Amino acid sequence: MYTKETFDAHLEQEHRQSVYANNISEIVYGGNDGIVTTFAAIAGFSGAALGNATLTYSVLTVLLFGLANLFADGAAMGLGSFISLRSEKKVYANLKEKERYEILNSPDMERSETKYLLLKKGYSLEEAEELTRLLSKNTEFWVEFMMHYELELPNPEHDNPIIKGLITFLSFCIFGFIPIIPYLLIKNLDNAFFVSAGAASLALIVLGCTRAIVTKESLVRAITETLLVGGTSGTIAFVVGLFFR
Repeated sequence: MYTKETFDAHLEQEHRQSVYANNISEIVYGGNDGIVTTFAAIAGFSGAALGNATLTYSVLTVLLFGLANLFADGAAMGLGSFISLRSEKKVYANLKEKERYEILNSPDMERSETKYLLLKKGYSLEEAEELTRLLSKNTEFWVEFMMHYELELPNPEHDNPIIKGLITFLSFCIFGFIPIIPYLLIKNLDNAFFVSAGAASLALIVLGCTRAIVTKESLVRAITETLLVGGTSGTIAFVVGLFFR
């Protein structure tokens, strides 16, 4: 028979999520947007300055614009994630309080709703009635049940807006910095751009691999999707830049 200690140990060893898994959406979202946004910005400048005689000025312009764009957009992304999660938590708390009020003040109606939800899940009428009776004995669990199955809302109560915002910012900046590196090392704008394109592609591949490892999805699919998104955005920005040569 399982004891509390053995059950807790099992949960810790078998079902504990890693930091990467818990924050995979922020890592992928921030990283992908960082690569795409930064490379799209410098691709637009590179397209406009391609073959320009004022080469040194053009490299400096791309570099300064790319770095300014990186940190400004990274901060905006991080703060956006922070505000978004705080708002989500507030909405969830308000709806949870409303659901608790309905359970305490209109229990018969809530029992009918619970029974209906259980019937939809495939339970027989007798089973639904028995489960509803059991759920109604534990108000807090009943509230959680209704939040999940009636309102179909994910629970953000354990998410930290500061941590989520910081991870989004760091992911954006770390991955977004990669396409800029060639402009720090190479003075020729044409060469730097093509090396930057390769660096951006490599960063997208790494991000795709990270996503596939954490989510257990197809490695080929994850890499292909990230490359398509980044490649399409960069190509559009470069082509638009060509019209301003």
